[in-house]
Amino acid sequence: MRLDKFLKVSRLIKRRTLAKEVSDKGRILINGLTAKASSNVKVGDELAIQFGTKIITVKVEALQENVKKEEATNLYSVIKEERVSAE
Repeated sequence: MRLDKFLKVSRLIKRRTLAKEVSDKGRILINGLTAKASSNVKVGDELAIQFGTKIITVKVEALQENVKKEEATNLYSVIKEERVSAE
């Protein structure tokens, strides 16, 4: 599944266009490597997403095309959340 679609379906990022913008700016890593919106996401991958001064690291648990809002958090598990200093 494409990275931008996974971020939208899992509701980590609300809109697919926003997910594309964030990944194009190099703020998303898949297994430590900078990812593009079109990068493939597999079960078991670790995603590090930078939101302003916060970095959230999640592990992909499942891939589904359509998910109810209540079940979206079942697609990933949060490994850690950390704050980074504004530079």
